[in-house]
Amino acid sequence: MTRQYLALGDSYTIGEGVSASECWPIRLAAALRAARVRVRDPTIVAKTGWTTAELLGVLTTITPPLKGDYDLVTLLIGVNDQYRGLGVEWFRARFLELLSKAVWYARGMASRVVVVSIPDWSVTPFASADPRGADAIAREIDRFNAVAHDDVCAAGAAFVDVTTLSRGAERIPALLADDGLHPSGEMYRRWVRAIRPAALTALRR
Repeated sequence: MTRQYLALGDSYTIGEGVSASECWPIRLAAALRAARVRVRDPTIVAKTGWTTAELLGVLTTITPPLKGDYDLVTLLIGVNDQYRGLGVEWFRARFLELLSKAVWYARGMASRVVVVSIPDWSVTPFASADPRGADAIAREIDRFNAVAHDDVCAAGAAFVDVTTLSRGAERIPALLADDGLHPSGEMYRRWVRAIRPAALTALRR
């Protein structure tokens, strides 16, 4: 049986700044196939700049509606909530709605949902012009991720930390795309190595 995979998110999910083949959901599908799991390339619902509310809005109105027949659903969202200063409570309320939708898309099975943490853009050249400062940005991203982690674990889904990996860009510029903000193909390759075990476990349940 060939499995169906849905990837929900924002610029990090579509791979802003890299080729389509380098974005992590496409690479994850390839890595799963290399592990002898038959899976289609993902259906990707994501756009640069989307907040949790904007992703929710699209999922509510998308035509035709997505079906609840996916074998794997990944979700990476929230950086734009943080960037726009919407606050942790704003994020959490909408994140919970998205998590609920992700479970429904995954045949109602939370065990087939993998949530990926929000990367830390404070280490990028783009952040140097932000008046909040790198330390404050990093702390807030940690708070967003802590909230998401707790809610994901309570729901019975998987949570994968790529935030730690993203902070490697402070020492290794090649981990960033040419725009000085988004991950490079090499960074996404490292993310896939971290995400693949959770995705394999989800598909084997």
